[in-house]
Amino acid sequence: QVQLVESGGGLVQPGGSLRLSCAASGSISSINVMGWYRQGPGKQRELVASITSGGMTNYANFVKGRFTISRDNAKNAVYLQMNSLKPEDTAVYYCNADRYYIKDVRRYWGQGTQVTVSS
Repeated sequence: QVQLVESGGGLVQPGGSLRLSCAASGSISSINVMGWYRQGPGKQRELVASITSGGMTNYANFVKGRFTISRDNAKNAVYLQMNSLKPEDTAVYYCNADRYYIKDVRRYWGQGTQVTVSS
């Protein structure tokens, strides 16, 4: 079992910045992809950004140019630097880790960390 713990959420004003961190522990060998999802009030969970073990990144269009995902494979950690935050970024942000097998993929999720952007 992989355990994911997020941190770094909080309350910021529009235009501010936050840096989210996610640390993985447990059976963490061969985690291929890590990423961040978010779920706003009354909305579906959506992909924010992801990064492979090789450093290839993927971003949702609504965060391009504002957010940066990074990964420290040695520490089994993934980060999300969020700049120029907008009120619509308010959501619970979830860390995700995927392990791929020959015929299957196993997905793991953190408990979520609240990000609130408000004046």
